[in-house]
Amino acid sequence: MADAKTAQLYRMVMEKHVCPYGVKSKWLLERKGYKVEDHWLTTREQTDAFKAEHDVKTTPQTFIDGKRIGGYDALRVHFGDWKPESERAETSYRPVLAVFAVALALAVSLGLWAFGTVLTPRVAEWFIAFSMAMLAMLKLQDVEQFSTMFIGYDLLGRRFVPYSYAYPWLEALAAVLMAGHWLPWLSIPVALFIGGVGAASVFYAVYVQKREIKCACVGGGSNVPLGFVSLSENLAMIAMALWMLLAAAT
Repeated sequence: MADAKTAQLYRMVMEKHVCPYGVKSKWLLERKGYKVEDHWLTTREQTDAFKAEHDVKTTPQTFIDGKRIGGYDALRVHFGDWKPESERAETSYRPVLAVFAVALALAVSLGLWAFGTVLTPRVAEWFIAFSMAMLAMLKLQDVEQFSTMFIGYDLLGRRFVPYSYAYPWLEALAAVLMAGHWLPWLSIPVALFIGGVGAASVFYAVYVQKREIKCACVGGGSNVPLGFVSLSENLAMIAMALWMLLAAAT
């Protein structure tokens, strides 16, 4: 029975380079209950010779029951832990839900520390501000790609391209200022403007034109569908600005 749970792993382990995929392959095999026969490829010559012998282009390579499974991704597919990109669902809310979950956890943590309770308007304010800040950060990772997706549905962005590049910076600015109630004369108009244009753009694209496109809300490389979540993000931004405007007036 033990022999049936044995795997052979060939991976690069050199003085100046240890292949991370090899380390993860070994960990995954052991997690699945396999005894790993761990073969180190310690020189470039040894690695090239292994590739030539097995007619493969990359390492690590895993063999189970004498059959070559492949690299780390192939191993994950073999165990049913992962699907290649061609077989994945076209859209997913996971990235934006992760942002909201972390933002909420931060807001709750701060609320408990500062006030001893989460039943305070500051927790809601922090949640929205932190969400905006993290979403802006994701967009700023690749502004060029974000702007391309953004122009696909934003009413102002397609008419004035520089706005698509400025949007992540404006969102980040509003988020940082709102989190600390700094410069409300600046943060409130910015949030109202980008939130208002964004909400109108999403509503028009999704509910009027009935388009099925991806949202640029978590950056240009996401598979988040444009729809209710995107609209909610913009409406929350507007609500935050109006709340702060009301607070400043009283």
